[in-house]
Amino acid sequence: MSKEIVEIKEADLPQKLKALWLKALSAVELQNHSYAISLCQAILKDEPGYVDARKLARKCAVVMQGGAKKKKGNAVTQMFSGGFSASKLQNQAKKDAVGALVALEKELEKEPYSDQLNEILYDVAIRLNLLETAAFALETVRKGAPENTKLLHKLAEFYLARDMPAEASDVYQDITKQDPSDIHAVKGYKDSTARASMKKDNWSEDASLADITRDQDEAAKMEDASRTALTRDQMRDRLASLMEQYQADQNNLSVVKQIAKLYEDMEYWPDSYVFYNWAYELSNKDSTLKNKADQMKAKATAENIQQLEEQLKADPDNAELKAELETLKQDQAAEAIADAQARVDQNPTDPQLRFELGSALYHAGNFNEAIPHLQQAKRNPHIRTRVLLTLGRCFDEKGMHDIALNQLKEALEDLSAMDGVKKEVLYEMGQISSKMGDAAAALEYYKPIYEADYGYRDVAKLVEEAYSGN
Repeated sequence: MSKEIVEIKEADLPQKLKALWLKALSAVELQNHSYAISLCQAILKDEPGYVDARKLARKCAVVMQGGAKKKKGNAVTQMFSGGFSASKLQNQAKKDAVGALVALEKELEKEPYSDQLNEILYDVAIRLNLLETAAFALETVRKGAPENTKLLHKLAEFYLARDMPAEASDVYQDITKQDPSDIHAVKGYKDSTARASMKKDNWSEDASLADITRDQDEAAKMEDASRTALTRDQMRDRLASLMEQYQADQNNLSVVKQIAKLYEDMEYWPDSYVFYNWAYELSNKDSTLKNKADQMKAKATAENIQQLEEQLKADPDNAELKAELETLKQDQAAEAIADAQARVDQNPTDPQLRFELGSALYHAGNFNEAIPHLQQAKRNPHIRTRVLLTLGRCFDEKGMHDIALNQLKEALEDLSAMDGVKKEVLYEMGQISSKMGDAAAALEYYKPIYEADYGYRDVAKLVEEAYSGN
């Protein structure tokens, strides 16, 4: 009896395949995309339900193709390339769905954005009940061939069938960007957006779609007005009116959200936090509102810290102000670490979350604790340079300047354009070289920044002083 195919996560991989997966991630870091693809294909041959391997293989294939979709060419060339392969694969999929998955990966290595091949992958995945794989196949088309609105409609319908109206709404919106005259997409966008609102706000089942859509449209208009059209005085008047409604019914989610948004627009962060937090409680724990509440709380704390720092400038010997400021900063750092740790506990294999926790620990001065999390985060190629930069700063703070410099050199190898990250890396390398007593090396790191951005930090001063001998 054949093994049942199910979609799995990294933690579910057999040990031998986990070793291959780590090699694939390392190959991506080394820009060896072809080898990474071959490793992903080997994993998928044994575990077709490991979606992350399929996603990584596709990313690598896109890089190897220069990020662009291949032109279709004429009917003759299609017959002997993608069109011919697609036809064979369709026939194979009817007889051997699992074998077709393996063959599809080989073809998608050459044409990752092929709408034909991805549609076959979708059909096979649906047949095998690999729903995340099915969604990924059509999401690939959405990204690489958005003009194929037929398949985008198929993706939107897939999301609606699985009670994912917010995702369907996003797809319908993309379709209308491609074809504003597509009335089915326009209606689909409106209906799915309304259904998403119903789901998020926990509307009762007997509420009509027309009522929900109408209420949503009215709320959107009020939100737009509060953001763009109202003066400061008008905002206050609007707030007074909403407060009257709130006093009449403190459980009216729509009113609470509008008050929270209005306080946010007026930059009254503590009040905005209170109402976003209450909206979160009323909404049956909507994570979007929780994130908003957290943002407002962070802004309120940052504003409080800034005010205390300004007061200290005017009164630098005020011990009470110093103690209050230090306590506030410690509380802010502790909360950031706790939030990041909670997210890592929920998903310990996510490199992005490891980076966020490592960064929070670094900013709190907990360098020893930050380092192992940052080292785990290095395997994500998208954040690798930022991770190495933070690692370098950790080792620098520990006085291990040579190791810090090694981390930054590694980061520099991944950077080409003189963007903000590269300037940060070069500047840190210059600073560390100065600490090591190597003024000549420091100057060589500063010079490329000086040539590209004269006003960056104090680089002009450092370079010109070096040339003048001061």
